Order: sequence, then structure tokens, then C-alpha cells
Amino acid sequence: MTIAAGRHTHLAAQRAHLAALPTPPEHVVVAMGDPQIADVVGEAAGVHVVEVPAPPGHLPLALARNTGVQRSLDLGAELVVLLDVDCLPGHALVDGYASAASRLGDALLCGPVTYLPAEAGSPAPDQLDRWTSPHAARPAPGDGELVRGGDHRLFWSLSFACTPATWRRLGGFCTDYDGYGGEDTDLGMIARRQGVDLVWVGGAHAYHQHHPVSSPPVEHLDDILRNAATYHRRWGEWPMEGWLQAFAERGLVTYDGSAWRRVDGAQEASS
Repeated sequence: MTIAAGRHTHLAAQRAHLAALPTPPEHVVVAMGDPQIADVVGEAAGVHVVEVPAPPGHLPLALARNTGVQRSLDLGAELVVLLDVDCLPGHALVDGYASAASRLGDALLCGPVTYLPAEAGSPAPDQLDRWTSPHAARPAPGDGELVRGGDHRLFWSLSFACTPATWRRLGGFCTDYDGYGGEDTDLGMIARRQGVDLVWVGGAHAYHQHHPVSSPPVEHLDDILRNAATYHRRWGEWPMEGWLQAFAERGLVTYDGSAWRRVDGAQEASS
């Protein structure tokens, strides 16, 4: 399952890689306010497009993911795999997640993610392996290895999987989050509260396609402030602290002892 708004070239590449898998999976694509998504994915067998309204520049990520997973369950999915539109599936991603789910049952499954460098371009499916270099901030077990007892705060939604029973136990992403940031860390915390293990799945590789990014993501400043406050209200701690501190260093936000707030004039500074 993939959510998308724009990123048409990335989505087309992802579709090509999914179609090249030994057994192409059913693929639910949620279009967030982007009617062109249906044309990008075409009418290939096993592809299902769901539309979620969204005003320009707004990303209802939590709602879109929940909507896509529900459609997957309605279609009879025995395992739900969520993959960001920027990500290409390794040849063993789906099979690796499926094997882990059959061995463990109730668990939140995450695979290693490689951030492709610009020079990689858009590799063909049979060329992905040569670029494998998992992100150092997350565990990267060997092929077929499962690392249990993961730190739930390290959960990320770029690439993960769970059974329908686990999804229902977690209740999906909290839709109190509106826009960019925080909703994936929140799901990890829900899993911890529910006693659902976070397991890193060796060999279930995903490859994040290169594109320019801003660091910190100043274009999402308001979303991050709003969603950070939501997270703090729910869990009693601040998420995305690296970004919040970076915003503060730029003079865009300040911490007043109880909350992070936009500095007067920050709109101009962040535009």
C-alpha cells in the first residue's frame, strides 16, 4: 500500500519494481488530492486507486494510510505492507515480511532502508542489490535474520508490515495528527503500549529514491509544531527534537518552558 501526492516519477518507478517481483502483490494506491495518480498507475491488474480529498499543499498522512489499509483489508489482504511512494521494493521485501509474519504473528515488522545517492538514478530491479547500504540509524540484520525487541521510538513508516490482526490491535494511525510529522512515531508508541514487538526483518530491503530535501523541513514548520504538540499531549515527551532544535537555531521557533512556538516573523524566514 502506498500513499501519494505528486511524486509521479517515483510512483511509476515503484510500480515497475513491484510488477517485476516474482509474484506481484495487490497494490492499493491512495491519492491525496491528486487526480493524476490514476493515470500514473494505469489500469494494471491488481492495482487499486483510492482517493482522499486534500487541499493543495496539505498531506493527511495518517488518514490516507488508514484509508489505504482498510481498502487492503476489504480486498482480503493476509499481510499489509506499507511502502512510501519514494521507495522501491527489493526483490525479497514482500517475501521477507511474509516469512517474518508467519514466524512471529503479532508484531510490527520493519525492514532496512537504503537512501540511494543521486548517481544511482532509478536503478532497474536487477541492479538494486549493488546499491544496498542501509541507513545507519536503524538496525540492519542479515538476510533471513529477525531482531526482536526493537526500540519503538525508531519505528518509521517508510517501509513496514503487519498482519490484519496486528493492525486492528493497534487501531491504525492516530488521525489527531494532521499534516506532516509525528504520526509514525506515535504508532510505534501505540505498539509499545499494546505490547506489540517491533521486529527488524533482515533482507526486506527498500530503496529510497533520491530527491532534493530541505533540512530541517521548513516548508512543514506549522505541521511539525502542531503535530509535536499533539504527540506531547498524548505521550508526555517531545518528538522530532532534532528538527525543533534546528528550527530554533534558525530563529523560527522558541521553547517557552511548556511548548514550542513560532517566533514572530518566522513565516517570512521560513518561506
